[in-house]
Amino acid sequence: MSDLEAAAATLLMVGFHGTLSGSEIERLIERGVGGAILFSRNVGSPHAVLELTRQLKRRAARPLLVAVDQEGGTVTRLRDGFTPLPAFRALGQNGDPDLARSYGRVVGRELKAVGIDLDFAPVLDVDTNPNNPVIGRRSLGADPERVATLGIAFAAGLGDAGVAACGKHFPGHGDTESDSHLVLPRLPHAMERLERVELVPFAAAARAGIPAIMTAHVVFEALDATRPATMSAAVVGGLLRGRLGYTGTVVSDDLEMKAVADQFTIEEVMVEGLEAGVDLFLVCHTADLAHRAIDAVVAAVRRGVLSEKRVLEASGRVMELARRFAAAPAGDDALSLVGSSEHRAVAERVGEGARGAA
Repeated sequence: MSDLEAAAATLLMVGFHGTLSGSEIERLIERGVGGAILFSRNVGSPHAVLELTRQLKRRAARPLLVAVDQEGGTVTRLRDGFTPLPAFRALGQNGDPDLARSYGRVVGRELKAVGIDLDFAPVLDVDTNPNNPVIGRRSLGADPERVATLGIAFAAGLGDAGVAACGKHFPGHGDTESDSHLVLPRLPHAMERLERVELVPFAAAARAGIPAIMTAHVVFEALDATRPATMSAAVVGGLLRGRLGYTGTVVSDDLEMKAVADQFTIEEVMVEGLEAGVDLFLVCHTADLAHRAIDAVVAAVRRGVLSEKRVLEASGRVMELARRFAAAPAGDDALSLVGSSEHRAVAERVGEGARGAA
């Protein structure tokens, strides 16, 4: 394997099918992918999740990021034996930054106990549209400052437990009326509105040094009328890297979502996404597509349409994130934390605060 192919492979985080480390994920790990993402289809009891992450990391024999969407509420992948987690809206209604940090610490401790290094949370979208079909109670609320304060506190709690936070979905998915899993949403808001509402939590996350930020598959017309944020140099390079000064790892949302998959080829998304400033790309379901994504990067560099320097820069960010957070799984004794009375008490406080605000 060439150095270029190895670097290109680190830019992929892949999903797979089944609860055991099978051939499709093993081949991708052999190629050098930067990480694996777990879904409900992969997980069971805490002990089973720990065994799976051990297999994945043992197979890699290098720092391999294992990630999950563990937000709380409907987007909770780990349930069997884990602490039941209220939705982020409950945390927003409570409004207590100290509780938000404690809540993040609970989530982080349980993830770390089963060998997971990266949580695709907090949701930093500001919920300004009651007709939004995909965000809703996943958001901390409609007040940008409250979303910023509580989201950063939750991220800090994850960090306290040694788990990387990833704020999403930049530059804001809260006011859309369509679901980017199904179609490509567009937002017509002027920059003044974006700066006053959508960008407030992400600017705070950038200042706080959140380890990762995920892009939205949404067209923001004031910035780029033709490309979704994931593929837009104006959004990622100009706004996030430039104006907001973000230096961490930029992660794409799943490239198999119809918002991009029905509009662009995987080759277009990989090349334009890299040129825009994305470092780590999610391919959550199809192994063949992940292999094509790696091949696309290698071919683009060899054709001279993509800079090898940019590939190495992105690879370096992913590897640094892995060096910081992709620890070997803890021993079985750490499983005693999962679903513990202490953790359940914190989650119940979040839920009680929300009921009190209703």
